[in-house]
Amino acid sequence: MKDKRVVITGGAGFIGSNLAEELAISNTVVIIDDLSTGKKENIASLLQKDNIKFIEGSILDLKLLQKSFRGIDFVFHQAALPSVPRSIEDPRASNEVNITGTLNVLLAARDNKVKKVIYASSSSVYGDTPTLPKREDMPANPQSPYALTKLVGEYYCGIFHQIYKLPTICLRYFNVYGPRQDPTSQYAAVIPRFIVRVLRGNHPIIYGDGNQTRDFTYVKDVIQANVVATQDETTGIFNIGRGERNSINYLAEIILNIMDKDLQPVYESPLPGDVEHSLADISKAEKMGYRPEYDLGTGLKQTIASVQSL
Repeated sequence: MKDKRVVITGGAGFIGSNLAEELAISNTVVIIDDLSTGKKENIASLLQKDNIKFIEGSILDLKLLQKSFRGIDFVFHQAALPSVPRSIEDPRASNEVNITGTLNVLLAARDNKVKKVIYASSSSVYGDTPTLPKREDMPANPQSPYALTKLVGEYYCGIFHQIYKLPTICLRYFNVYGPRQDPTSQYAAVIPRFIVRVLRGNHPIIYGDGNQTRDFTYVKDVIQANVVATQDETTGIFNIGRGERNSINYLAEIILNIMDKDLQPVYESPLPGDVEHSLADISKAEKMGYRPEYDLGTGLKQTIASVQSL
């Protein structure tokens, strides 16, 4: 993709900043972020470029979106209040940002005749259904307010495509990890949390027995999926994962091995809303052109190196 004008909502966040870095190579990029969870330092090196514009603002500000989307080819809607635990503690905030904010993005995209909206959804919409791997045609069964908001966002994308002919594509991310994932948040994901604890000489904490499994997906594969999603008229819902599952126990073991630390995990009670097993069927995305390139070991080495360099 080149010589396009794009907007990335949540572009100062973990995935958004990695996406902005890739797209800035040969496109004009507008980053919109209210910095509630994103960080300006994530995009500091990009702000010196002539083809990058940063707008500090919220997706709840429809007027701002209407103005910012003028002349835009593609909108990558990454902005959200992430985290299952956060949504359980404050469902109203998750609802407002993730549902009303998404509606605003779609309205502004429709009114400005954007070519396509690429929506960041989540594997959490599947819930704890026992069938593996997860396929896009399976019934959704969200187990948390966060998962529900992501599912509603998908429905809104479908409705705007059906009624207003706005092309939309929903990418269900599976357990994304990589550089710039915030390890300091109380809602930090398992991989950055493990890495930082081990760096400090602390035992990694595992919630539950550690036998729960995840389809860990390196962020550069997710970026590839977003770019692929713009290349034709494909719309609908697509799983974006590695297509492999690994246990949390194995994850801890691999991180400890890479970092050459002898620290046994500490086990605590399971987190509410946590699913037991997750694995993506990525065959539909592969037909679109998606090809995950990073296995868990390779992705973890790059992630650990990025944390150690801070």
